Amino acid sequence: MAEQLRNGPATGATKDTDSGSGAEPGSWSWDHPEGALARTAEVLRAPRPAIMSKLSEVVADLVPHIAVAQLSGVCTFSPAIAFGPDELSARITSVELAQLAEAVPPGRAWQGEAVLAGRARPTVAVSAAPAGSNGALLVLVRASAGPLEPLPEAPLALLRQLWELVTTHSHHRAVDAAPAHAAVSRASASARARAIAELGGAHASALSAILAPLRSAALDDATARRNATELAVTALLELRGAADLDRELSEEPAATAFARLADAVRPLLRHSPVRLDLLAPAEGDRSVPNDTAHTARAAVRSTVLAMLEQDGLTRLHVSWQFVDDTLRAVVRDDGPGLLNADALTVHRTADRIAALAGRLAVDAVPGWGTTVTVDLPLHVAAAAVGSADPLEGLQPRELEVLDQLARGRRNREIAQALHISESTVKFHVANILAKLGVTSRGEAAALAHRAGLPTAPPALHAAS
Repeated sequence: MAEQLRNGPATGATKDTDSGSGAEPGSWSWDHPEGALARTAEVLRAPRPAIMSKLSEVVADLVPHIAVAQLSGVCTFSPAIAFGPDELSARITSVELAQLAEAVPPGRAWQGEAVLAGRARPTVAVSAAPAGSNGALLVLVRASAGPLEPLPEAPLALLRQLWELVTTHSHHRAVDAAPAHAAVSRASASARARAIAELGGAHASALSAILAPLRSAALDDATARRNATELAVTALLELRGAADLDRELSEEPAATAFARLADAVRPLLRHSPVRLDLLAPAEGDRSVPNDTAHTARAAVRSTVLAMLEQDGLTRLHVSWQFVDDTLRAVVRDDGPGLLNADALTVHRTADRIAALAGRLAVDAVPGWGTTVTVDLPLHVAAAAVGSADPLEGLQPRELEVLDQLARGRRNREIAQALHISESTVKFHVANILAKLGVTSRGEAAALAHRAGLPTAPPALHAAS
């Protein structure tokens, strides 16, 4: 660890007491409370795929940087994300971010040098851990044209508070995600885990094959053999760490997931005479995908709330268990036995369960009580990934620009058609490429065609 990081001082929060100045939205300053709030609102309003690019833009004058990256347990869709020049952002690995995360405890800011994209770089990092999440690390790579002075405490404190708000907001969006997004996120996490496992297997086989001749006693150059063996073993360990890290960020132990459920349900009965019995799953160390755990907890909470509205209730029983490759959550009461599935629609419980290909059963027996059973499969077909709208994260103006791109028009033609400047077109095109995860206009146009653009046949234009 000492070779990976040369630590700077850890920094806590600092209160900024400057007053506001009534600036226009385009010229908000971090020096005033309303300016800091306005800039934070800009980040929170951004669609999920654009949060990192918007955050980078907003904090550019607070902490000047050339690239930004995150490692997040809040997002199972893509926990490791980097934004900036391709030659830098594309080479930042989740293993490097994980090593840096070990040096930055939640609620703290750090500055110093860290190994990113293969070499030591001046870095600022802040960490946050919203309640019920696995935490999130934000990393900013500073420009290194010459020696850099440590940043003052005030901008680090502002950055830390902003990251706390962003990660908490993202965590709430993940927990209360729309059913369709939950299905896409779950399938994407499963596909990513399979891809990493396959890649790890291929590289492990190749490195193991290299190790065999290098360890052979028939070779004369012992020093070369020893050094090469050490490098290969290190690569194997890093690959294994990447796979373990990805699994840790996209799954959680069943015992931990159920404990979070218990913490959420107990307050609902704190001032109630109803007795609550909780039975945790027997296989507590078995992994559960985060989206499955979120949905199971949401289903149990909404069921408990619906049952508590009944008269004559004295006891509630909540249990989780594994049935083959399915997580089964059961909520049983001793009420009048008149509850039906319609009572759960107010919380979109059935929709959330159906989005993960699960099943909801309500068994009500008058005079004996009601049993609600939720079955959620632990594995979802990867084909569900394709059901998402690839253009979901684009703003209306960006969709208009993409529509023009799909027609094969150049920047000047797009500017004329939309009555905007050519530089504005370039700005929108760059954002579109980043949000769609493509590297060229042709790829963006192909993606647009698959999504149904252009929306209408192009109009005829007279030559000028």
